[in-house]
Amino acid sequence: MKTLFKSLYRKRRKNESLIKYVMWIIHLWLGLLSCVIIFIVCLSGCLYAFKNQIIDFTNRDKVYISETSTQVKNPDLIQAELLKQNKELTSLLIPDDKGRSYVIGYRENQLDKSTYYNQYTGTILGQPEVGSGRFFEIVLDIHRNLMMGNAGRQILGAGVLIFCVLLISGVILWLPKKLKFLKQGLTVMFRAKFQRVNYDLHNTLGFYTFLILFFIAVTGLYVTYPWVKNGLIVSLGGSSIDNISKDTGNGDDAFGGLLEDMLQKQDEKKNLKDSESASIDEILQLADQYLPYTAVTSIELPNKDNPRYVVIKTNTQNFLGMMLPDEVTFDKTGNFKTKELFSDKPLNKQFTSLAKPLHTGEIMGLPSIILYFIVSFIGCSLPVTGFLIWWHRFRKIK
Repeated sequence: MKTLFKSLYRKRRKNESLIKYVMWIIHLWLGLLSCVIIFIVCLSGCLYAFKNQIIDFTNRDKVYISETSTQVKNPDLIQAELLKQNKELTSLLIPDDKGRSYVIGYRENQLDKSTYYNQYTGTILGQPEVGSGRFFEIVLDIHRNLMMGNAGRQILGAGVLIFCVLLISGVILWLPKKLKFLKQGLTVMFRAKFQRVNYDLHNTLGFYTFLILFFIAVTGLYVTYPWVKNGLIVSLGGSSIDNISKDTGNGDDAFGGLLEDMLQKQDEKKNLKDSESASIDEILQLADQYLPYTAVTSIELPNKDNPRYVVIKTNTQNFLGMMLPDEVTFDKTGNFKTKELFSDKPLNKQFTSLAKPLHTGEIMGLPSIILYFIVSFIGCSLPVTGFLIWWHRFRKIK
């Protein structure tokens, strides 16, 4: 026990600043306390990073198709063919890659289903393979709450919060005393002994990945803790969630706008009940006028909850090529109702709508997913290399 205590404590070194000494103690204790949780979170994040690519691969016979015809079946024809099979079309996902199949949502026997659809031959290719989907559901459950429900969610959230402190304290400890030692902190001496290589890997890789790991951790906390969500929204120019709930007397508040939108939709249901619906082709053509660019396009048909056509296009026409959602809606007859461009949203709403893809790395497609995978893998290594540094110290004292 005495040896264990000695391994968790040391005297302040000569010429060592008080800040660095305190950071060393905090970094060591919190690192040992949370290393298992951090390892699990980062490893599950690594596994989940390529979820979409792996699911596409396991369903490759349905996802990837060849152009057997220059003529693509239009959505109205798809809808008519489904009706003949007693299937009611509810949504349609149109990829921007001609070698990928459509994904259609439909209602059959009071059940909502989805399937891949060959837009050249009109063949229903079948529903996604369930094995890979279930695997990633388990991985996500581990990543979110350690498969322990709300208790696990709080444990994991505390671990990620500690990870943020570890990243900050780690950077402070990494800072060299003099500029001439900077190169030493940026390189790994692979020809040295194992303990030296391990120490360099912990310090150097931790420094290189600090910003992205910290960003991933903060966006994860955004999902876990309401106070983090509230703080980020306020810091980005939005209103506090508590203030919004108190300011219900303001006609321009969020709740007032939501109520007005609900009333408008109720009026549309009543007034347009017997009106002839605009065709899906017409709606897509109208959407292209308001969102004039080629992109992955999804359209949701009017239903009992929402009487409007909702068209969402994923806009990548920006400097970084980020996938940003733009939305336009029409009533049942095709009259324009709303247009919501991502670029027009205030910063806090932009962050809110992109919190998940920013956290997972999907925001810029495969390049950013690969980057996040590498960073998350390095994140997995930090608790391992850190533990080995302490273990060597423990054995040395022993």
